[in-house]
Formats: sequence, structure tokens, C-alpha cells
Amino acid sequence: MIHHSFYVKYKTYLLALPILILLLYSCNNDEVFMGDSPVITRSLDTLRYDTVFTELGTITRFFKVYNQEAQSVILDKVSLRNNENSTFRINVDGIKGPIVEKVRIEAMDSIYIFVEATIDPDLPLSASPFVIEEYIDIAFRGGAQNVLLEAWGQNANYVPDRFSDSVISLRDCNSGNIFWNDPKPYVIYGALVLDNCDLIIAAGTQIYIHGGVAINDTNTETEAPLIYSDGLIVITQNSRIQANGTAEEPITISSDRLEESFQETQGQWAGILIQAGSRNNILNHTHIIHSIVGMSIDSAASVTLDGCAFGYTSGNGLTASHATIAATNCLWYQNGASGVSLGYGGDYTFDHCTIANYENQGSAVSANNFSCSDPLCQEDIFVNALTARFNNCIVVGNEEDEISLFDITDGEAGFFEYEFNSCIVTVNELIEPDNFPNFFDNCPNCLNITRRDTLFIDLNEQDFHLDTMVVAIDMGQYIGVDVDFDDNPRETDAVDIGCYEFIK
Repeated sequence: MIHHSFYVKYKTYLLALPILILLLYSCNNDEVFMGDSPVITRSLDTLRYDTVFTELGTITRFFKVYNQEAQSVILDKVSLRNNENSTFRINVDGIKGPIVEKVRIEAMDSIYIFVEATIDPDLPLSASPFVIEEYIDIAFRGGAQNVLLEAWGQNANYVPDRFSDSVISLRDCNSGNIFWNDPKPYVIYGALVLDNCDLIIAAGTQIYIHGGVAINDTNTETEAPLIYSDGLIVITQNSRIQANGTAEEPITISSDRLEESFQETQGQWAGILIQAGSRNNILNHTHIIHSIVGMSIDSAASVTLDGCAFGYTSGNGLTASHATIAATNCLWYQNGASGVSLGYGGDYTFDHCTIANYENQGSAVSANNFSCSDPLCQEDIFVNALTARFNNCIVVGNEEDEISLFDITDGEAGFFEYEFNSCIVTVNELIEPDNFPNFFDNCPNCLNITRRDTLFIDLNEQDFHLDTMVVAIDMGQYIGVDVDFDDNPRETDAVDIGCYEFIK
């Protein structure tokens, strides 16, 4: 005999069975994707905040992440790369970040990721830089994607605008002037080409370059995309630059990456190019740092430099080809290749300059009188006369030879003339019989030293002021330069060598 309660339970189970089967069937149609890599897409790869924050502000934007599979997908993690230290905040499908794990996206569905930025442009540049970049990382089974977040924090002059990175921008002034004299900094995007312009820069102006790798797609089937280093200022033949810095208010041209970790990073932007034929370029007390090449000066161009510094370049500090340069009280340091590279001849004078080429394998000064039509110099070779004078200069570094000379005419008169007058140099193999054994005939009153000889106060701190009792003190000849790099007076009867006068 069947007990009544048992019958009721049994009947209940029978009634519930179809519901269970239906639920199981429904779950089987909504299984989680278990393949190697689901097809995940996003509505964009860069989320830009196209507002310059002139006061404390908050802006929220969003993008979508799509699941293209016929099954649900689990995102392992959606996170801000800088976590709690990020300027940005995220909300992933209703869950706040900076890290959100195990995010489910149903089959053929999508989720929203909201991104909020709160920026105070009045904070120091180290906390609120010109360009604030961050990544959202999206990790899932067998794959990963990211979205770049980009905002502008400081109120600055963005040239030509904030959307010109990886773009070559031509500005024609119709033989007029461009004045950079605003107390707000200037931030250069892309490659800025100035044609028929005189660029006049006021003392104390700060110029920051947004560098990186640029790709200019030609959109043709026959030509490959042009890939180049972004962050370039070009002065064309019909233009010139006049930088009016002073020792008290120097002009600074550097990378826009202002974090402490980037302050000694070389090669962050391309550099300044003075094109062939540009004349009467003048730079006073201008500091050019963090570039690939500090300044490139092309054929028949002329530049005057006074109190300028070229530092933390991944290539040469100064490159010239068949140009005319007059440099006084200038400093080259932490250059990845040569401090000064003079190619294909030209006319050059360096007075009271310090070229300190430590921590690399290049020579402080290199000079030659030829150029080639191919990189290996196996085809056409062109010769142009070189005249190079170095007076009261320091040309040193960590190598045995910090001067590299190459005369392709093998001593033909008038094609390779050089002088180092009252200079401190570091040479060794250069003066061997098969090189330039008569080098010191062209280097009167010079002193040849090694790295072990002390000259500067602190190489580790890039302080190239003269140390106490060093050989450069009182060793120079008076050549009419009455002040030094810091605008301190020079003793006319006891002249010091290099860009700094020793202050007793």
C-alpha cells in the first residue's frame, strides 16, 4: 500500500520534470564559449577627450565591446593599466573598476564600458601633463585587446592643433612672422613645416614636442606607407628661426613626457631640421633635449648659436652638411652618437664650447669633406671643402678618441682645413702615422687628457661647470667672448676653456 505523502511527492516530481528539462535545454543553448579564442571586437581603439581642461572638470565617455560568438563569452579581466594611479575611472557593465573580473557577454550581444576623467589643469605638469595617456586592457580566453585613452590636461597652445599627431602640417606665412611669446607653453603635434615664415620665439618660452612613431598612409597600391619619427619642426629654405632666449630666461624645446622616468630618456621626438638654403637662423640660450637629433642643418644653410645646449639625444646633438655654423658658449652632453657631426664640408666656428660625449661609443666631434649617393659609398662620391675651427673648446668623453676626422682627398690643399686652438681634447689612434700624425700642429696650446682626468663638478648630475683646480682654468686665449654660458663675465687675462668660466 502506497503512503499518501509519498504519492504527493512523486506527483510533484513528475510535474516538475518538464520544467527541469526545459531549463536544461535553455542552458545548453547558452553555453559559455570554450574555444581557443572567441571573436571579440570593440567599437573603437582610441577614446579621446577632445576638450582642453581650463578648470577642474569631469567628462564621461563610453565604448562597446561585442561578442560575435553564438555562445556566451567570459572576459577574464577588464582593467586600467595604471590601476588606482590612473587619471581615469571605469565602469564595466555596471561594475566599477579599476579592475573588473569575470565579465559575461551574452551570445551576439555587447556591453558598455564607461570611462570618466577628472583633470585639474592647475596641478603641476608632473601630475597634469599636456597629454594624459592610459590603456584599458581587455583579457579573455586565448586573447587580449586594449583601448587607448587620451586626454589633454593643461591649457596650452597646441600647434597646429591637438589632432595632428602623425600628420605633416604645412604653414605658409606669406613672408610674414609667427610669434611664440605666450606665457602658456606650446605643444607641437606631428611634423610642423614652416614655409615663407620667420618664427620668432620670446625668452622663457617653453615648447614641448609630442613625439612617437608616425605612419602616413599613401593610400596607393604602388607606394608603401611612409613611416617616420613624429615630432619634427622643419624650417624651409624661405624661412628662418630666431630664438631670443637669455641666460635668466632660456627657451626650452623638449619632450612633452614630463614624468620623472622620462627626464633622461633619449630620442622621444624627431628634432629640428633647417633645410637647404635657409639663412640667418639665430638661437640664443635655447635648450634642445630628448630628441633623436637635436638639430640638423642642411646644405648652404646658416645658423648662429649662442649659449645653447643639446642633451639627451639618441643620435647626434648637431648634424651639419655643407653648412655654415658659428657657435659660442654652447654645451653638448648625453648624445647617443656624436655631439657635433660635420659632414660634406662646410664652414664652422666653435668658440668656448663644451662637447662632453660620455656614456656612448661615438666621438664627440666628427668631420669629413664628402658625401655619397648610396649608403655604402660605392657609387658617386661628392667632395666639398671643410673649414672647421675650435677655439677654447673642451672635446672629451669616455673613448680613447673623441675626435674623428676623415679627409677623402688625402691631404689635397684647401679641402680639409681644421684647427683646435687652446683646446682640451681626448685623442689616441687619431694621431697614429696612418691617420693624422700632425694633428697637434693644428692644435696649438692644446692638452690631451683621458677620462680619468677630472674636469667637471659632477658627470652623474650632468653638471659641466669646471671643478676646482682643473687644467681648463686660465688655460685659454682671449678671443673676444666676454661672458660664459651662464652670462657670468670672463676674465680677459685668465680665460677658462669651455662654455663655463670658473667662478672662484
